[in-house]
Amino acid sequence: MADSALSIRTITESDLPEFQGVMAWAFLGDPTAEDSRWLKVLEPDRAHAVFDGDEMIGTAGILSREITVPGDRQVPAGAVTVVGVKPGHRRRGVASLLMKTQLHGMHENGEALAMLWASEGSIYRRYGYGEYTTSIAMLTMPTRMPFHPNVHISDARVRQVSREEALPVMREFYERVWRTKVGWLSRVEHTWDVQLGDREVDRGGLTSYRYCLHPEGYVVFRVKYEGDPTGPANELHVRELVCETDQAYADLYRFVLDMDLASKVSFYTAWDDPILHMVDNPRKVRREASDALWVRIVDVDRALPLRAYSSDVDSVLEVEDSFCPWNSGRWRFTVKGGEATVTRTEDSADVSLDVAALGSAFLGGARLSVLRHAHRVVEHTPGHVDALTMAFLGTREPHCPEVF
Repeated sequence: MADSALSIRTITESDLPEFQGVMAWAFLGDPTAEDSRWLKVLEPDRAHAVFDGDEMIGTAGILSREITVPGDRQVPAGAVTVVGVKPGHRRRGVASLLMKTQLHGMHENGEALAMLWASEGSIYRRYGYGEYTTSIAMLTMPTRMPFHPNVHISDARVRQVSREEALPVMREFYERVWRTKVGWLSRVEHTWDVQLGDREVDRGGLTSYRYCLHPEGYVVFRVKYEGDPTGPANELHVRELVCETDQAYADLYRFVLDMDLASKVSFYTAWDDPILHMVDNPRKVRREASDALWVRIVDVDRALPLRAYSSDVDSVLEVEDSFCPWNSGRWRFTVKGGEATVTRTEDSADVSLDVAALGSAFLGGARLSVLRHAHRVVEHTPGHVDALTMAFLGTREPHCPEVF
C-alpha cells in the first residue's frame, strides 16, 4: 500500500529536467550527464511522477506501440518504461502507485496489453507481468565456421555504407519484417536514435556502428579491437540482423562469419536462432539465455482474442489478479479455427492460474505445462493444461530485439 503522504500526477514539459534527474539517480547514473535521446520518445501525457510534498521521488512512462502477436497480427500495447524510485524512498509503495495508475488507466482506455523489460527479475510478477514471455540469447561463435552442405550462399553483394545511406533503407526493411516476427515492436521516428545511439559514451569501448546492406536485409555491428603479437583477433558485436528472406539471413551470417581480421562474433538474438542448425559444429556456438520482454494482460476478455491460436480448445480458466480485480474470476476460453472468444462464466474451472502466468504464455513463450510443474498453474480437469499449451504455442519462439 502506498504511503498516504504521496501524490501522483501526469508530468508537464516543465517537469522534464527533474524527471530526468530522478531517473538518473534511480539507476545509479550521473544526473548531470546530458542524455536527452530517450526524451524524444517519451510521451509526457503518458508519463507519471510520484511526489512527496514538492519533491519528485518516482517516475514511469508508457510508450504507445504495436506488437506482433501470433497470427502475424499487429495490436496496440503500452510499452512501460523509465520506472524508477529515488534512493531514500524505497519501500513506501511508490512503484505500486505508479503501476496501479498505469494499469488502471490502460483499462479505462481499452488498452488490453502492457509490456516491459525488467531491470530486476523479482519486481514485476507481483504486478501481474509474466516473465519469459520472450527470451533472449547471447550467441558467441568463432568466425570461419563452415555451414552444412545444404546451406546455399548467393552471389548477392553485401555493402558497408554510411549511417546516412543505411538508415532510410533499414527503416523500409524493418517496417516490413517486424510485422512477421512475433514479439517485435513498431518503431517511431526517434526510436532509431535511441536503439542505434552512437555517441562515444554509448560504445562501451567498441567502435562506432558498421552498417551493411544486403538486397533483402541488413546487419549492424560494432568491433572490439583485440589481438596479440601473432595477429588481430577482433570481435564483432552484432546489434541488429534483419532479413526479409532465409537467403538473406544465410548470406548476412556468412558475411559476418567470414569477416577478415575477426575471430569471434556475438549477438543477442532469439533463443531458437536458426544459425544453430546451419553451422556444421553447433557445439561451438555458445548460448546464454535470459528473460526479455514481460507481458501484462490488462483485460483478459479483450487481450486473449487479439492473437491466433494453433489448435481448438474449450476450457474454463479461473484467473487470479489482485492488482487488477476486474480480471479475477472464471472465464470460458474457446478457440475454433484459431480464433478465440472469452466470456464470463459460473461453470467450474478446468484450470486455475494467476494473470502473470497467462501473460507468460500469451505470445507462445512460456509453456503452461511447464508452469503447472512450477506450481503456477493448477489443473482441475485432466488434459486441459496440455490442450491449452498446444493452443498457445506458435511456430517459433517469440523474440523482442529491442529494449525500451
